[in-house]
Amino acid sequence: MAIHDEPDPFVLFRGWYAQAAACPAIDDHTAMALATADAQGRPDVRMVLLKDWDARGFVFYTNMGSPKARQLAENPRAALCFHWMPLEKQVRIQGPVVQVTPEEADAYFTSRERLAQIGAWASRQSQPLAGRFELERRVARYVARFGLGAVPRPPFWSGFRLSPDRMEFWLKQPYRLHDRVQYEKTEEGWTRTRLFP
Repeated sequence: MAIHDEPDPFVLFRGWYAQAAACPAIDDHTAMALATADAQGRPDVRMVLLKDWDARGFVFYTNMGSPKARQLAENPRAALCFHWMPLEKQVRIQGPVVQVTPEEADAYFTSRERLAQIGAWASRQSQPLAGRFELERRVARYVARFGLGAVPRPPFWSGFRLSPDRMEFWLKQPYRLHDRVQYEKTEEGWTRTRLFP
């Protein structure tokens, strides 16, 4: 089986993403590697979760004091990689990154489970932690602070949207003769190029 000749990468992504969502062997089809680099060009990569996507781009959320947020402030370009091993498919995405609107961040934050909302307040993401008890104490503090009422979005918590200018689809083939198709964004739309494996 080869990658079919689809002119729109988002249409192709939609199909592959739906397959990944339906595959019982994939633990979390939203998991993606996010690669960033700081102002000096030092690369960094970690797994994050895709929380929304459409033709404007791919959205993830974070503490704005986290290394990824600081790196994106210094160098607002990033890359994503989905690797759905049971499907033998991979999607790589590159492009500029912008912060989502406060309204988008509020809407997503409201959809989170209450303890995840509390966790966003309690975690000083990526900062040194003396021990688990320190985290549990901070969680208890914010549980008490918000009581049974609504938990507002922390002012230091938001999301980013990567708007792709390049997308590559990879499909495993026998003997490492894989099928690769690259899309690049132009002023007229998307160009499509098959690549050697």
